[in-house]
Amino acid sequence: MEDAYNADCCDFICAHEEIVSTVRREIPDEDVLYDLAELFRIFGDSTRIRILYVLSVSEMCVCDIAQLLGLTQSAISHQLKALKNTRLVKSRRDGKTVFYSLADDHVRAILGQGVEHVEE
Repeated sequence: MEDAYNADCCDFICAHEEIVSTVRREIPDEDVLYDLAELFRIFGDSTRIRILYVLSVSEMCVCDIAQLLGLTQSAISHQLKALKNTRLVKSRRDGKTVFYSLADDHVRAILGQGVEHVEE
């Protein structure tokens, strides 16, 4: 059986400069990669995923989300703040009630692709 360490090593100690140069040009700036990591960190919480998923079905207020998910309004508000800070959800006021919805179709696409991936 081949050593696992050796399986990932190249036979020669030389970089394929053309490949490295091509890939280097395609990699986003560090700030973009940091923001992307933060975005995926937000997706790493099941409560936030549940909130995003219900908002993909319908615009809702904190009270409705809390009742649907069996959580406190305080817990939902806390998670909605994180989701708003990363521009995944937006809000609108109607009188004294604030309604939340997904920020755009990109969020819906990310959720849909994620569900599709885990159901494969």
